[in-house]
Parts: sequence; structure tokens; C-alpha cells
Amino acid sequence: MFAKIQITGRIVVKTGMHIGGASAFAAIGAVDSPVMRDVWTNQPMIPGSSLKGKLRSLLARDFAASEGKLVGEPNSDCVYLLRLFGSSEKNNIRTSRILVSDMFLLNYRDLRQHGLSSATEVKFENTINRLTSVANPRQIERAVRGSEFGLDMIYELSKEEEVKEDFENLARGLNLLTYDYIGGHGSRGYGKIAFRDLSCRLVAGEADPGLIEDLNSILNQVTADAAE
Repeated sequence: MFAKIQITGRIVVKTGMHIGGASAFAAIGAVDSPVMRDVWTNQPMIPGSSLKGKLRSLLARDFAASEGKLVGEPNSDCVYLLRLFGSSEKNNIRTSRILVSDMFLLNYRDLRQHGLSSATEVKFENTINRLTSVANPRQIERAVRGSEFGLDMIYELSKEEEVKEDFENLARGLNLLTYDYIGGHGSRGYGKIAFRDLSCRLVAGEADPGLIEDLNSILNQVTADAAE
């Protein structure tokens, strides 16, 4: 059996989010740590690899904790994660069932209407050496609170009997992420997000319409769990 199911929705940024871009060269007075940007619009973006990697990391920790184990390297993940995210182990290659696209800013015009002149802000931070009291100031660019990015993922259906379990694990990861962060500096309040309007639809192949309804019910639980 083969089919593709598209998962769409919105990622809403609840606190300033920093997913770093290239900073090999910084002119005097420039931001020390800029965000990743879409080259076409010059607006902040969320790379698909950032979301996929964070989901896998959170789920790996969650599954390992439930079994009383420590997290190992990715190829030693439990079978549920290996079939969802794949494996690069020699002689045991598994392709990922979930494909995550880069996510681009949706509501720049709305941000402008709220009086913002840019989709990013610069947060000034300072670390002070405990022993010498020497200050080390820095500037970190962040996507502003209220930014919304378009979520677009493809799930490749190969075994119908495993689809619901895969979606439940995916929803589990999305829920965990709403209580964690994406990007850098999360322990200082950066990168809190919420998921909105999650839904899925069959875009290729064949699948039971009742199955798609069940999968949407699973995804709707993510939005319900994250509601304020």
C-alpha cells in the first residue's frame, strides 16, 4: 500500500524565537547572532530540519524515560521512532515516513498593521564573568512574538495498520514541543510556540476516508491540548 497524507497548520510564536543563520562575517555594529532567513523575502523562517530534529529529540527522551533508559544515538531509538523518522544504520537503512518542509512567515502584513517595522527584533544580552566582573555584551536577533509560520508535512503511508500509532506518536511530539521550545536559548525564555488549525488530507494514493477522519481527530487533540 502506498499513499501520501499532507499535514498542514500554523505555528504561532509565543515568545521571541531564534533559529540562527550564517554569521561568518559581521560588520562592526551588526547583530552578533542573526536569524535564519528566506532568501526570497528576507523574512525569518523555520527550517524543516529544526522542527523534525526537535520532535525526534523530545520523543526519544520521552520514550527512553518511560522505559527507564538513557537516550542513545539516533539509530538506537525505539522502533516507533525509527519507522517514523528513519535510520542511517549500515545494512539497516530506513527511510523517514515524515517529510517536513521549511516553514515561511504568513502574517508579515498583520505585524506591520500592529505598528511593527520589522518581523524581527534584536535582544541585547550580557554575560558577566563571575571572577573578573568583565562584561560580554551581545545582540541576538529573534522572530517577534505573534509571528505565524505555515506548517507543511507529508506522511508516507506504507502500512495502514501502523498509521494511527504513527500519528499518535507525532501528536505526542507536537504536544511535548508546546511545553518546550524550538531554536536556541530556550532556557532563557526563547522559542515557545503553539500549533493551530492542524489538519490532514489524502494527496496521493488511496486510503479509507474513515481513516483520514480518525487522523484528523488525533491532530485536533494537539490544538486542544495547547489551547490557552
